[in-house]
Amino acid sequence: MSRPIDVVSLYPNDMNIYGDWGNVLTIERRLTLYGFQPRVHAYNQGDAWPEHVDIILGGGGQDTGQEKISDDLFKRADTLRGLASQGVPMLMICGLYQLFGDYFDTVDGNRLPGIGILGVYTEGQEHRMIGNLTESSDQFGSIVGYENHSGQTFLRDGVQALGTVEHEGTGNNGVDHTEGARVGNVIGTYMHGSLLPKNPKISDFLIRTAVTSRYGEFKPTGNAEQRAQLEHIDAIATKAAKVVMTRPR
Repeated sequence: MSRPIDVVSLYPNDMNIYGDWGNVLTIERRLTLYGFQPRVHAYNQGDAWPEHVDIILGGGGQDTGQEKISDDLFKRADTLRGLASQGVPMLMICGLYQLFGDYFDTVDGNRLPGIGILGVYTEGQEHRMIGNLTESSDQFGSIVGYENHSGQTFLRDGVQALGTVEHEGTGNNGVDHTEGARVGNVIGTYMHGSLLPKNPKISDFLIRTAVTSRYGEFKPTGNAEQRAQLEHIDAIATKAAKVVMTRPR
């Protein structure tokens, strides 16, 4: 019998832009091929919180989307902070990356407070950072994706970046060559694309961490056909990443 893994998709109605739902589909598919039973919970404003949570995935959205979910996010802030402190793996993209930080000062002069899981803060600007992006990560190697944001995000002292970028005008803020943030098992990044289909190492980090936490070890039970499908998916991801790396912004 397949062992369940509970995956929460955070605010998909309002925070799901540039294909971020593909991250949920990727985790769901890879869990299945590893022999687990993914149970995806789409959590939107006012919904009941799932009884069990193993992975949390959140996407990006416009400023209006961030404003819509802000009150509900703060109602769940203690729960989310508690899960983060317990080591639950999370991936937050763009808009939710910003709201998992300390605050986001919009270009219009409004301050959207964050829930303080990632030690970052964001300042709005008129100029957008947009285009294909490759970053280098000590843990995950080369990470590819697509950034589209006007907020400049800065890391607090001691906070680890997800990776580094080579070119000025890209990444967290266009200045310090950082991209994303990592606190414990919580990852924040501006990488759309969607991110996980092109970066299996990050997908597998989230899955391994979740499975090991719940069951004490990561022991896939997928059959030979499922293993072959995973190898095929990974080969496609490698080809896709190479294409992204060669395309100009």
